[in-house]
Amino acid sequence: MALPFVVVLPLLIVVAAGVYYIYNEVIRFMSKSLVRNKVVVITDAVSGVGTECAHLFHKGGARLILGGTNWDKLESLYDSLTSDADPRETFAPKLVILDFSDMDSMEDVVSEVLECYGCVDVLICNSSMKLKAPIQSVSLEMDRNIMDVNYFGPSALAKGVLPTMISRRSGHILLVNSIQGRLAVPFRSSYAASKHAAQAFFDCLRAEVEEYGIVVSTISHTFIDASHHPLAAGEPAPKTNALAAFIASQLTHGVRPSVLANEILQTVNRKRKEVVLAHPIPRVALCLRSFCPPFLFAVLAAGVKDSVLTEQM
Repeated sequence: MALPFVVVLPLLIVVAAGVYYIYNEVIRFMSKSLVRNKVVVITDAVSGVGTECAHLFHKGGARLILGGTNWDKLESLYDSLTSDADPRETFAPKLVILDFSDMDSMEDVVSEVLECYGCVDVLICNSSMKLKAPIQSVSLEMDRNIMDVNYFGPSALAKGVLPTMISRRSGHILLVNSIQGRLAVPFRSSYAASKHAAQAFFDCLRAEVEEYGIVVSTISHTFIDASHHPLAAGEPAPKTNALAAFIASQLTHGVRPSVLANEILQTVNRKRKEVVLAHPIPRVALCLRSFCPPFLFAVLAAGVKDSVLTEQM
């Protein structure tokens, strides 16, 4: 006697969920084993995403070189990584002061990084500087600072480690960029400009070094959501245009640091060249930017007028 559909369907769902879970666990285990003994540089290891990456790659047996602007935070991260680690399975990380806002130090930074192990297998450029302000209020000095951190710094470091990668005919350079490297949003002029520049640079680099067996990847994500900030009790909700409010809520649906770190690990292991880590609405906006820009421009302008997108992005 055949089982009724109402019984079969839940069973199929449970089986599918189990298979999916096992698949993810196998992929996660394989991902960790693939980075074992690899020399991995994380440019901003003390950020939320950088710290998550450091833990993932350290557990996977990578030889980490952790960069950051604050030595105390780097030492604290070092302690957290090594306190419970098995020295037979992991390597003690190397620490390097790395400040992209100080471009004069980049030559010394490159030398220090290469002195750690003599080469770099994976370079993860995740440093970033953000700014939300009207264009007319942003100084040229601030524009330059953002370009240094978001564009000139990563490109200079990539150029610095490139000769060793070319001579070994292997390597992986990964840029943790932003969806705003593809889609400019109001009141993010300097930030979006720097992310567009970085995206273009690494796209060019990818084509130029492919013949040497070097992989170049970019991850374009929405904003990093490290915490939630609900309205305070009794605080009235702002009056907004319904359409603009809906789009704003979708565009501001961020990605958690742990999720982004896992995506970085998967990208390194699977050698993906390009990843867009975003929800459907930002993806639709990217399509509109290419195929129907007047409509997107109108929506963004409506968001500025109603102070919805400007407040929430």
